[in-house]
Amino acid sequence: MPTRKQMDKLAAAAPQAGKTASISPAVGPADPMPPEYWQAILDQAAADARPAPSSAEARRLCEINRHVLRVDCRRCGRTVEIQKVDALRLYGPELIWKKVGQRLLDDTCNRRTGGHEEDGCWASFS
Repeated sequence: MPTRKQMDKLAAAAPQAGKTASISPAVGPADPMPPEYWQAILDQAAADARPAPSSAEARRLCEINRHVLRVDCRRCGRTVEIQKVDALRLYGPELIWKKVGQRLLDDTCNRRTGGHEEDGCWASFS
């Protein structure tokens, strides 16, 4: 920590070095926000965005090489498994595994509360 004498010396030397202190007025709630603020918000939103789905989750059923497909519920801990041939027969080869897995969990969900945000299972694909 500099001493008082050193701080006074630095303060006196600053204008002599050609550095002028630009004092900007304080921004109030009614003032428009600077563009840097909005860019920081957009950058942060991109960082907080949900990660891209895993490769198996975004694939169509016909593109998956595994014989047994498994989906877990992060909410109640249930695990539902289905053989690939059964999934192909029931849902078709072009449906995405994420939708099939969510449908399998929703068809057998035990946690129905009546509230839209609270209903259903939270799928985790493995």
